[in-house]
Amino acid sequence: MKDIKVTFGVDVDAVAGWLGSYGGEDSLQDIQRGLFAGDVGLPRLVRLFDRYGISSTFFTPGHSIETFPRSIEMLVDSGHELGVHGYSHENPRDMSPQQERDVLERSLELIESVWGRKPTGYIAPWGEMTTITADILLEAGIEYDRTQVLHDFQPFYARTGDSWTKIDYSRPAAEWMKPLVRGTEIPLVSLAFNWYLDDLPPMMFVKTSPNSDGFKNPRDIEELWRDQFDWVYREYDYATFPICLHPDVSGRPQVLLMIERLIEYMADKPGVSFDTCENIVRDFKQRHPFETDPRYPFDREFWAS
Repeated sequence: MKDIKVTFGVDVDAVAGWLGSYGGEDSLQDIQRGLFAGDVGLPRLVRLFDRYGISSTFFTPGHSIETFPRSIEMLVDSGHELGVHGYSHENPRDMSPQQERDVLERSLELIESVWGRKPTGYIAPWGEMTTITADILLEAGIEYDRTQVLHDFQPFYARTGDSWTKIDYSRPAAEWMKPLVRGTEIPLVSLAFNWYLDDLPPMMFVKTSPNSDGFKNPRDIEELWRDQFDWVYREYDYATFPICLHPDVSGRPQVLLMIERLIEYMADKPGVSFDTCENIVRDFKQRHPFETDPRYPFDREFWAS
């Protein structure tokens, strides 16, 4: 029997994305694109999910919470989950460990103030983690992360402490010819992130991003996403299908129509459900408790064959 869990993780970057990652902090037009995302795109997505009775997870920078209180109230009233996504979409790799902790602490406070409880999930701005991000999340009581990419369609327990040797052509080759050393798994669930299920890189114009043009036909992206879904549905009895959306992109009419078609296509398959990241993570933890089943359950049959 199939159990394919589709989750929409919505990153509410809005103005914060232009302040912290996209390089538009000095452009009035780019800042206004962020305002569109929070004031127009976000309510459109909430109404779409409401129409289909889907509960989703909105990873919301603290800046977006404080800048768009009415929109945030709307998604909370609709019963969606809130997750952490930095304050101003800061790249964790550019911060000191103390700055990273300070941003996380403030983000937790803001989400609790509007949602009524502490969030359990996190996705790193711009998909970048430091070598200690996972440890900091665990220290703060976060249950899951949606950034690590060790798999694409299976949840897993996050790993910390991986180490590798970079090439240094000024040194003898023997000093860099060393394999990666895997770190240690920790009881932080990771819902696999997948750049190929992210709406922003192909469908939003970002001046500073070399792989962005923002004019991809949504029907081409729809085919890419549907092909992935069809393969997952054929190959796995249990899997997650983690779609990443942004109101900046998916709040546009052509993408909203694409999402509607995909929802109806996937919902027509037996054993497919739509849920929040938190619910999917807690189901995974029941299936594979960290204390007794911590290692990659998705690889066991393959390596044993």
